[in-house]
Amino acid sequence: MSFVRPEVRKALYHWREVLVGGAVLILGLYWAAGFGLLMWIGGVVAIAGGAMMVAGIQRARFRGRQGGPGLVQVDEREITYYGPLDGGAVAIDEMTGLSLDARSTPPVWVLRQPGVPPLHIPVNAEGTDALFDAFAALPGIRTEHMLAQLRAKPDHPVVIWSKQAARLH
Repeated sequence: MSFVRPEVRKALYHWREVLVGGAVLILGLYWAAGFGLLMWIGGVVAIAGGAMMVAGIQRARFRGRQGGPGLVQVDEREITYYGPLDGGAVAIDEMTGLSLDARSTPPVWVLRQPGVPPLHIPVNAEGTDALFDAFAALPGIRTEHMLAQLRAKPDHPVVIWSKQAARLH
């Protein structure tokens, strides 16, 4: 038996990293208000809590509705998508491009790797939360650009990251 309504529980779970980061930040500020060594430790803990909150906000913005077609798994630097009609796998280290195509419903991530057909993953497929960390590991990716495009839902495919552009930076 739960005393928390399902929609409240869902919202708390969606923002869980931000809430934990906020708690760590408050604890750090409380310790920093003390004297001596505890003050320095509290400052470090507060900075870590702030960083956790920033990362949590990015993850929450990336996290969309679940329940879409298919299942995503990220394991040992490989992204695998099991779809109802198709699927495939892409090695993160071998990726040459990442795009967002919002023309379809739901919008899809398009992952490219040489010698493999492009892998189309709906943004609301089960397990897409794991894609944030996988995409963040791409050298030179601009996560704020990715999050802005995800929110904007452009009417044309948008390149989020490419290996060639990463080499130029």
